[in-house]
Amino acid sequence: MRPLVLAHLYPREMNIYGDTGNVLVLRRRLEWRGLPVTVVPVSVGDSLPSDADVLLGGGGQDAAQGEIGADFATRGAQLRAMADDGVVMLAICGSYQMLGHEFVTQEGRRIPGVGVLDVTTHGQAERLIGNNYVETPDAGRLVGYENHSGLTTLWSGARPLGTTRPGRGNNGSDGTEGAVRDNVIGTYLHGPVLAKSPRFADDLLRRALARRGDPVELEPIDDTLPELAARVAVGRPR
Repeated sequence: MRPLVLAHLYPREMNIYGDTGNVLVLRRRLEWRGLPVTVVPVSVGDSLPSDADVLLGGGGQDAAQGEIGADFATRGAQLRAMADDGVVMLAICGSYQMLGHEFVTQEGRRIPGVGVLDVTTHGQAERLIGNNYVETPDAGRLVGYENHSGLTTLWSGARPLGTTRPGRGNNGSDGTEGAVRDNVIGTYLHGPVLAKSPRFADDLLRRALARRGDPVELEPIDDTLPELAARVAVGRPR
C-alpha cells in the first residue's frame, strides 16, 4: 500500500488552539496499525500535493488569517476540484470559514471564500467560547473547545455535522454545529477534536482509504484514555 498522504495547511499560522494535534492523531493511528503515512506541510506559496488523501486546516488569530487569506483564495479552483474528487477534508474554525462562500466582517466588509462548502459567516463582537460537545449521526459524540466570533449559516448544499446546545456551535441559535458536504467537514471544535473523538478520526481514515480503493477494515485500538478524556471534558464548565 502506498502511504496515505496528509496535507497540512498553514501549520505555523493556523495552530493557535492545538489543531496540529489532528494531524498527529491521524498519523499515529495509522502508524499503530502498521499503515504507511506521509505528512506534507503546506505554507504560503507552497503547492498542494496532487496525491493528497486528507487535507487538514486549523484556526488562527485574525491577523494570521489575514496574512494567509489571499494565498488560500488562490487555491480555490484546486480545492473545489479536490472536494469534487472526494478528497477528505477536515477544516477547523478559520479554515472552515474560508471554505465557505464569504466572511462578512462586523463592519460589513465582504471577504470571499473558495466556495467548497455552501455556508456563509458573519462576524460579531461577542465570542462563543467554551468546552463543547456535538452529537453526530455518523461518528457519535465529538468533544472539543470553541472560540470564535463568526456566526455561520448553512445553505442547501451543506448539512450540519451534528447538533449541540443553543448558544454554541455554528451561530448560537439554531443548535447546529459544523457542516458536511460529501467528504468535506468543517467544524468549530478545537482541542484538538480528534484527540478526544477517536471514532471520528477512524471515520476520516476509512473515507480516505475507501476513496483509494484500499481495504477499509481498521484494526481495533485501545481508546480507553481518549474516551475517558472526552467524558471528563464534557463535564467541565464552559
